[in-house]
Amino acid sequence: MEKIKEKLNNLRIEADSNLERAEVSEERVKKLEQDSLQREQEVQSLQHKLSLAESDNDSLESRLNDLKGFRDEEDAHRTNAEALHRKIALLEDELDNSEKNLKDVTEKLRQVDVKAEHFERQVQRVEQERDAWEKKYEDSQEKLGSMKRELDEVIAQMNSL
Repeated sequence: MEKIKEKLNNLRIEADSNLERAEVSEERVKKLEQDSLQREQEVQSLQHKLSLAESDNDSLESRLNDLKGFRDEEDAHRTNAEALHRKIALLEDELDNSEKNLKDVTEKLRQVDVKAEHFERQVQRVEQERDAWEKKYEDSQEKLGSMKRELDEVIAQMNSL
């Protein structure tokens, strides 16, 4: 019986030792589970941060593409503005030339107007002279007509004599 007691004692010791080991293992398992849970939460947090970072990256890439588009548009506008400035300079030169030509033409037109007025006065004077000559001609025709009648009367009187 002593052997049985001793075996029982050994079994109790072994059971206590196994129980202790089981408790330690359970604590270790709980700690590992907590660590695992904490790491899962960290992974989820990191995944969330990663999705936010990817979203930010997508929005930044979109913004970068927009800015590149704006830069391209700005370059196109700048090129267009430079072309318009050149065109404005050409048009200003053309305007200066046109104004100079207008000034020359205006001066020539003024001279032509002066000459036209001079010629109109000459035409009026010549018309007045013509009118005077026509009046003299009509008067002369009337005198000639009256002289012919007088001559015819004188001839008629001389023939009747």
